[in-house]
Amino acid sequence: MINIAIDGPAGAGKSTIAKAISRIIGIIYLDTGAMYRTVALKAIRTGVDTRDGERLAALVKDIDIKIEYKDNEQRIFLDGDEVTESIRTPDVSIGASNVAVIPAVRMKMVELQREIARSSDVVMDGRDIGTYVLPDANFKFFLTASLDERAKRRYDEMISRGMPDVDYEEVKRDIAFRDKNDSSRAFAPLSKAPDALMIDTTGIEPQEVLRIILDKIENNETDGADK
Repeated sequence: MINIAIDGPAGAGKSTIAKAISRIIGIIYLDTGAMYRTVALKAIRTGVDTRDGERLAALVKDIDIKIEYKDNEQRIFLDGDEVTESIRTPDVSIGASNVAVIPAVRMKMVELQREIARSSDVVMDGRDIGTYVLPDANFKFFLTASLDERAKRRYDEMISRGMPDVDYEEVKRDIAFRDKNDSSRAFAPLSKAPDALMIDTTGIEPQEVLRIILDKIENNETDGADK
């Protein structure tokens, strides 16, 4: 069983690289951030404050989140409805960062994530995969980049998704807020695992980042290493 953990802040390129690894190696890609976004969307739709820990704990007890794969792309469903695109709005992004600090929410999502990792070879990206979700992952990577670069990447992504009214400075503020929120939360904060390889992706094309990671995986496998 192969488990690959890719952590880092918003806009560092985690999803892009994880998806590429999934396609090349032929393993499942799990976007854990999408799961927290789905919880945030559920809260918003039901009028629950995304900072209300007590109500969120009750909300996630019976939340219906399902993940399916079509053409090697992750599709996420909430209460039977596909929300793959609906969870990518700025409001949901902030909400996801808020709900992610709630221990009951994280424990529920981690339970689902570990269940998938136990049954399938998987590459998983998020904030605490290598430190908390899959501490025994075979390979761990931590991607980062400057705030300006990460904001531009997220801005370009949102424009490409058909959000012409998005404001770059607002995107940058949102990412800075999420950085602080994710890094300072008491339970399973964003942090680099001691045994993770850190890669600063500022000014580096995704193909180069991918090459570095694949070389690491290939060399370790060639050497017969377990980690």
